[in-house]
Amino acid sequence: MQQPAGLAPVARRLPRWASLRTISALILREMSTTYGKSPGGYAWAILEPALGLAVLVAVFSLGFRSPPLGDNFAIFYASGLLPFMLALGTSVKVQQSINFSRQLLSYPRVTFLDALLARLILNVLTQLTVSVLLFAIILSVFETRTVLRLETLLNAYAMAIALGFGIGVLNCVLVSRNQVWASIWSVITRPLFIISGVIFLPDNIPQPYRGWLEWNPLLHVTGEARRAFYFSYKGEYVDSIYAYGVALICTVAGLLLLRSYYRDLMER
Repeated sequence: MQQPAGLAPVARRLPRWASLRTISALILREMSTTYGKSPGGYAWAILEPALGLAVLVAVFSLGFRSPPLGDNFAIFYASGLLPFMLALGTSVKVQQSINFSRQLLSYPRVTFLDALLARLILNVLTQLTVSVLLFAIILSVFETRTVLRLETLLNAYAMAIALGFGIGVLNCVLVSRNQVWASIWSVITRPLFIISGVIFLPDNIPQPYRGWLEWNPLLHVTGEARRAFYFSYKGEYVDSIYAYGVALICTVAGLLLLRSYYRDLMER
């Protein structure tokens, strides 16, 4: 029996809508398991970066008269810490996508891309909410003497999201194949807080050490975020193309590996 012509476009759209419903269901499941059962729930997602920022401000304000840029410690460290946490937090969430949703991935309608996107979307929305709240509080409480360039800040956050997703997808394969890699990666990334420009500016570091640090794509994220708040800060080392390039390479490599070894990973 021939299918009516008017139903053909609807039939082609069904998988797309089914995927959106699947991603939404995975996001709701993640919200209930990650935040619904933990003490404080979403409150801790806000308190954790706020407390970290408060510690940085307290420690460095005691040892220095002013931060490397401007005269307000809170906005200086927030502009570096929040996008850094977005990138690192996204990579950690995404890399556990297969292990977190392994039982659901046995259903034909649920794909590994659904699991990746669900964790990405929830983490990004959470981190963006936290950033908006903390930046709003700092700018309303303190006289920071900064001028926000929103388009520059959005670019910094886009770089952070792209890098977090790309690194997370690539690590997703490695972690799913060998859980030991999660511990190894955790050790490797610990120095990133120091070498990613969160607590200092790379401009003051002499060559060749500064050139070595510029290979770290997260340094370009924090540098771009600082340029968003400090109009006079040039940040000539910032290269958005490099950061997006690293993110693209990691994403493509990770997706290709997932597509090739997905069945093997599910049988582990």
